[in-house]
Amino acid sequence: MSARAQKACARPGAQPLAPTARLAVVGGGWAGLSAAVEATLAGHRVSVFEMARQWGGRARSQEGSGLDNGQHILLGACSAVLALMQHVGVDPQQVLLRRPLALSWADGRGLELAPGAPAWAFARAVLRCRAWSLAERLHLLARCIGWLGSGFRCAPTLTVDALCARLPASVRRLLIDPLCVAALNTPAREASAAVFLRVLRDGLLGGPGASDLLLPRRPLRELLPAPATRWLAAQGAELHLGRRVQVIDGDGAAWCVDGERFDGVILAASVAEAVRLAQPHAPAWASAAAALRHEPIVTVYVRAEGARLPLPMLAMAEGPQAPAQFVFDHGRIGVLPGRFAFVVSGAAQWVERGLEATGTAVLGQASRELAHWHWPAATASVQAVIAERRATFRSTPGLRRPPATIAPGLVAAGDYVEGPYPATLEGAVRAGQAAAVAACTSTMQNSVSPVRKPA
Repeated sequence: MSARAQKACARPGAQPLAPTARLAVVGGGWAGLSAAVEATLAGHRVSVFEMARQWGGRARSQEGSGLDNGQHILLGACSAVLALMQHVGVDPQQVLLRRPLALSWADGRGLELAPGAPAWAFARAVLRCRAWSLAERLHLLARCIGWLGSGFRCAPTLTVDALCARLPASVRRLLIDPLCVAALNTPAREASAAVFLRVLRDGLLGGPGASDLLLPRRPLRELLPAPATRWLAAQGAELHLGRRVQVIDGDGAAWCVDGERFDGVILAASVAEAVRLAQPHAPAWASAAAALRHEPIVTVYVRAEGARLPLPMLAMAEGPQAPAQFVFDHGRIGVLPGRFAFVVSGAAQWVERGLEATGTAVLGQASRELAHWHWPAATASVQAVIAERRATFRSTPGLRRPPATIAPGLVAAGDYVEGPYPATLEGAVRAGQAAAVAACTSTMQNSVSPVRKPA
């Protein structure tokens, strides 16, 4: 193993890795690519199989349109994603716009954190927030101090609504509800308070810049999928695009992917594909994965020539005829002036109404809420409405996610496996890295005994 690979594998929690092994990674999304890079760094030979005709999974760029499959954001606390990008040759400062977190509304209400330690910046922003009375501001800070005292932990059965029940209604409406649906893609009345507190903890206590917003200035494929696959190809990895794995056979000592022998397999496909492939080997695991409930996210891309918002991202007032919770000004971000992305999280009811109806409702919402910023209601038009129908699992209280280990030598990687994070890019990348270490460790253990031929 090279000195660089040894250093890469020395991260906290890493286990000793096997001598050179042959590993298959089934799925070329962010989790799968992360796993492939991690295993390659450890000196192993890697083959990646992706059933789609493009890399990136649920965080990809659409072919031909120049649009991403949805508006994605990162936080400064996403250390695993940022480190991986740098390793495959991407400078985050070039491809991401970094700004202190601002949860601002079109009418000027909201919070805007100053640079520096997030916890103190948040406290100062709350005290300056004129949308709330002094009593409401102090109530919020007192509640946050209480969460800090508990280590940002709570009963696993608690919802975000229950956690925040004693907060003033205006605080819940302007802060808690939009933060919850943005982070967990689950309404506060149904969302896990334990996971929500974990997100707050990482953002507020993660050090300077941890709560910063990182907004993509390039298509998603240029953030990781394209650079990672180029890096993997340069290291000798085999990349199979547009190839759906039909069957995985094995006995824990060796595995075959469509008849091709591997020492271990990392299953980083979608939940549905993972269930199909894992069912013969681990029915209980497959049942747990299949039981996850998913929630869609809809992104409505709108062209509005000449329009410009005061900030790259604004919160919006969701309602029966107002689908979007956030709007992103691509001109402000540095992507394309006159293009706006309206994000509808927890979008099941709008998917049922239809994508055309959702786009029309967003245009009406924009004309009402953005009129103060000279929104050209008469000429604004929908460019595309994109629905990621299984965008994330619903992060509900007491949710039991399947573990990473499916069987000896067969490991799952994805934002849906057991872990502390909601379904995010950071969660996917961390899951991929952990799966690579687990698969290599299992290979090492099997190498001390005779390898049996897969059934």
